Amino acid sequence: MGRVEGKVALVTGGGTGIGRGCATLLAREGAKVAVCGRTTATLDETVMHITEGGGEAVALRCDVSKSNECDAVVAQVVERFGRLDVLVNNAGYFPRADLTETTDELWRTIMGVNLDGAFYLCRAAVPHMKRQGGGSIINVGSIHGLGGAPRLFAYAVSKGALLNLTKNLAKAHANDNIRVNYLIPGWVITEGELVIQSQDGRDQAWLDEVGKTLPGGRHSTPDDAAKAVLFLASDDSETITGAVINTDFGMSVVHTGGGPSTEL
Repeated sequence: MGRVEGKVALVTGGGTGIGRGCATLLAREGAKVAVCGRTTATLDETVMHITEGGGEAVALRCDVSKSNECDAVVAQVVERFGRLDVLVNNAGYFPRADLTETTDELWRTIMGVNLDGAFYLCRAAVPHMKRQGGGSIINVGSIHGLGGAPRLFAYAVSKGALLNLTKNLAKAHANDNIRVNYLIPGWVITEGELVIQSQDGRDQAWLDEVGKTLPGGRHSTPDDAAKAVLFLASDDSETITGAVINTDFGMSVVHTGGGPSTEL
């Protein structure tokens, strides 16, 4: 029996990267999985990957920055599967911009995806979790949410606010058996990260060389994050709520001499 057998999970940003890794592992461990995002083609690829492995999954289009779409996607999951046990708020947007480069529109877009979306989905999901006797919410954060990142100004602020949201919800719903935790996945080379790096003239070969200098000797992967999400989604973590779980090989706490800044 899988570690989340019989549970129902909703993963945002489930078409690529960390979201796909989380959805795939949760399904492999017995969960019925809904993946949502704005790009139908990549969501369908995730679902195909899961179903080919014998799992059960559905793709649901949703712009998490819109509250009505978040309400609708949670309602669709509950209607289809009868419950919602696990919410993984993974959707994220992380363009480079310092304070003066951050326009009103960019600020609103980043906050809409990284913070508002998590709020909307938690607000929609918690009543269902309360009625069924509990649930697990995993908010995918960032080390920059703890210490800031001037070149990723609005992103870092949004992830700091997401941590505060996590702590508030964990305290508010501890007696409802709803656990809310904050995951720091480390420096994961996703499709989006490769785009950002390529804009600065850095390719996969350069990133591979940098990875060798990091604690652990490599970058973190979507599978690394997915293993932590699986733990937090399962009953193995039933005593853990309001926690910051860091899977970055200790990159945030280990001094690596001439190693790179995590803002790279």
